[in-house]
Amino acid sequence: MLQSGDGREMRHGQEVVHGRDAELAVLERLLANARANRGAALVVRGHAGIGKTMLLTAARRYAAEAGMTVLTTNGAEAETTLPFAGLHQLLAPLLHDLRALTPRLQRTLRGAFGQEDTRPDLFTVGLAVLELLGDQAAHTPLLLLVEDAHWLDPETLDVLVFVARRLTVEPIAAVIAVRAQHTDVLAGTGTGIGQLPVAELDDDAARRVLADHAPGLGPGLRERILAQAAGNPLALVELPRCVTADVLDDSLELLPLNERLEGAFADRFAQLPPASRAVVAAFSADTGCPLPALLAAARALTGGEVPAESFQPAIDAGLLQIQARRLRFRHPLMRSAVYRSVSDFARLTVHSVLADTFADDPDRRAWHRSAATLGPDEDISGELEAAAVRALERGALGVAVTDLDRASELTGDPARRSSLLLRAAELASQLHDRGVAAQLVAKASPAQGDPVDRGRLALVSDIVEPGDVRDTGRIDVLCDLALAAHAAGDTNVAAMLCWRAASRCWWASLPSEIGGRVTAVLARLGLADDDPRTLAISAYAQPDVLGADVLRQLPTLIPDRTDIDAMRFLGGAALVLGDFVTASSYMGTAAAGYRAQGRAALLARTLSSTGFIRLWLGRWPAVRADTEEAEALAEETGDHFWVVAARASRALHEAMCGNSEAAFRLADDVLASPLVVGVRFAAEAAQHARGVAANAAGRHDEALDLLIRLFDPSDATFHLDMSGWALPDLADAAVRSGRQEEVREILARAEERAARFPSPALHRSLAYAAAVLAPEPRAAAAFAHALAMDLGDWPVHRARLGLAYGSWLRRRRRILESRVPLRAARDGFDALGAAAWGRLAREELRAAGEESAGRSAPSGETLTAQELQTAMLAAAGLSNREIGQRLFVSHRTVSSHLYRIFPKLGITARSQLREALDALQARPPATDDRPSTNDSQSTNHSPPTDDSQPTDASSPPSLQPGAVV
Repeated sequence: MLQSGDGREMRHGQEVVHGRDAELAVLERLLANARANRGAALVVRGHAGIGKTMLLTAARRYAAEAGMTVLTTNGAEAETTLPFAGLHQLLAPLLHDLRALTPRLQRTLRGAFGQEDTRPDLFTVGLAVLELLGDQAAHTPLLLLVEDAHWLDPETLDVLVFVARRLTVEPIAAVIAVRAQHTDVLAGTGTGIGQLPVAELDDDAARRVLADHAPGLGPGLRERILAQAAGNPLALVELPRCVTADVLDDSLELLPLNERLEGAFADRFAQLPPASRAVVAAFSADTGCPLPALLAAARALTGGEVPAESFQPAIDAGLLQIQARRLRFRHPLMRSAVYRSVSDFARLTVHSVLADTFADDPDRRAWHRSAATLGPDEDISGELEAAAVRALERGALGVAVTDLDRASELTGDPARRSSLLLRAAELASQLHDRGVAAQLVAKASPAQGDPVDRGRLALVSDIVEPGDVRDTGRIDVLCDLALAAHAAGDTNVAAMLCWRAASRCWWASLPSEIGGRVTAVLARLGLADDDPRTLAISAYAQPDVLGADVLRQLPTLIPDRTDIDAMRFLGGAALVLGDFVTASSYMGTAAAGYRAQGRAALLARTLSSTGFIRLWLGRWPAVRADTEEAEALAEETGDHFWVVAARASRALHEAMCGNSEAAFRLADDVLASPLVVGVRFAAEAAQHARGVAANAAGRHDEALDLLIRLFDPSDATFHLDMSGWALPDLADAAVRSGRQEEVREILARAEERAARFPSPALHRSLAYAAAVLAPEPRAAAAFAHALAMDLGDWPVHRARLGLAYGSWLRRRRRILESRVPLRAARDGFDALGAAAWGRLAREELRAAGEESAGRSAPSGETLTAQELQTAMLAAAGLSNREIGQRLFVSHRTVSSHLYRIFPKLGITARSQLREALDALQARPPATDDRPSTNDSQSTNHSPPTDDSQPTDASSPPSLQPGAVV
């Protein structure tokens, strides 16, 4: 056990650890849970010298005692620009045998380490690492120890976060040490990883530490050291070594604690023999350097022979140690103290010699050469640019950003400097690192670039600093830059500038004349009429003017479905124009492509859109899966706006399901976010959800007050296109609150717009609203028009229309006729899981003299979003490993999901999944469709009626039973 009986000190062999009983207990639980297949990661965060290394050492010893395998990696400043350097160190013991991985994942991992000519993405690298670790842990539980994570290369950090978030069913624990001041590294809110803050020792524990390491101190000196150390364990151990003749240098009290410690370490370094100082100085410049290179650098400093034994005095002095067969500084402050105390000329010499020894490692060579130069050097700048290209080929965008930034500092050509900074900013924007991208953009000089560079700079700026999307001046700038880029010969950049401008038009629902500026520029670019970019820009910029032409073209296209970005353009065009059926096809292809390519950020955006589309098309189980995955991926990739956008779709889904409280909570979160200011499509979806939720809760006056705002152009939640899709809910709220006259003008405006804009969603929404709001003499014709529409792919509209029509028939005392559409509506709502609408259908049936059993939720509704995705993919015939690659989880996680899915669905075999999932979509609950005692009469909700009377010739046809999802 780690804890001793008195709870004050922990013993590991001969070592005594004071005052860390709580922290050690956390580590003990973490490792015990991992051995029980409940893996997790923990960030140990604290200031330098506070005891993070001691806790990692304790974890290592406890893991060894429990028979766990330990893998380690240490961050090093010299390796922060080497792609996947920390990951390679961590996995080194496992890389000799990759047979547990699929061929694709083997290629991915080798590509990340530069051993194969592939360009991996970080999510697929993360999956390969997760599978490799999981396979090893299946034999022996694993402990991953990561020290100085703040100095790891960014790609290793990203992969660690990916893996850490997916350990819940793995026998793997990870303990990661981060210095406190690096608050942006592995922060809990952004990663979901547990945090263990390590504070200063209390007075009693501090006195015990000092007594153990400096028992002979006099009382006065002991109190001064305790005061200066302030509970820092490293200071309690090291400050006594500064004592000479029982006096502690008063000047040290004026310095921060870290500087005092570094000064002490520098003094200890200065007392080493010359040969030892030389090898330690070389080692401080590159702690991952092989021994022959270190000795060569040391010889350059001393001018004589330096044997390997020269390291021993530094080990004896406590500056260095050998751990896990690796030489390392005993504490990071020691490395920085040594490196800073070496003269400038000596540092340049060390880096120059080390660069020459890395002829076969061009990335490391370029880094050392850049550290060995004092001024501009085009050759070295070129080497760093080449290193950035190699980093990109390995999927290491973060390293490429650093290389390009450093290359820009070493060039004397202002135009090239600006171009390098721009390329770095573009990559940083892809990483959603808006802060770094903004800094790089600020250092670039637009005046030094050509029109294409200025256009690229504007694209990056529009991503990292979008400002107010309602700013029409920004649209004019983007359009002008597009024309300039096109004139300079780069139509692709020009088209992307137009796309950014058009997106602003639709996001903010700007007037058509603003969009006209964009389409006027588009017309001058010479793109084909059926180019996906042409169609998307036209749809987003001027849906009223050009939407009809785009809608006519979309079904006639035979696009290249391997062009994933083109699929997203086409899907986006169909979505904003309300052609959800076509949008679903294109967006589904795009999502599958981005998933296969591991482009997680674009996948998150696409899933957010597909979730919204599927909501209207009645594919509600997939809606939940899409929106929750979109939110999780957007959070993981740092694309915070799309976290909010996915939440808006979730809010509308919850509202349609009848979960009013959850819908209001999600919608309120969206509307409170500063990220949606001016972004009317997200605000509209959230406000729409609030209106639907109020309707579902029976608060119809409140619902109308909420929904009517969607049609006020001066309201922040108004969106010209999306507001039209809310017409059915507006009509329901108006009828149920008795306030029909308040929405007549809105309906008239919608009819006027629909006459020139053939949006499928608008026309179906308008037809429903017109039928529900129609005065009695025109109601039959209005229902006939709505029912004549093709609703085969629109089950939500179909079921709602059946409810409205059946209710209308019942109110006209045509009881027997009313039951057919009401049954169809009930069954449709039950299949969807639309509880509130389902209750209304049952109430109407009861009023029509027919009782229905209450809906019992299908067992599949208890599946989590990822369980549902797993079930659907397994039912499609994919193996566990194939499912894992689709969902970015390990195949063991897939097995765990299936283990829970089977009893929830009431099945025992994988072959039964398809039938069980089909039943979720189409199976109505058990009902009693027998009429009450007298079919010729309704229940006490309605007066008696004569159902034998003939149907009016003007009456629309009934919905057929079984016409459900």
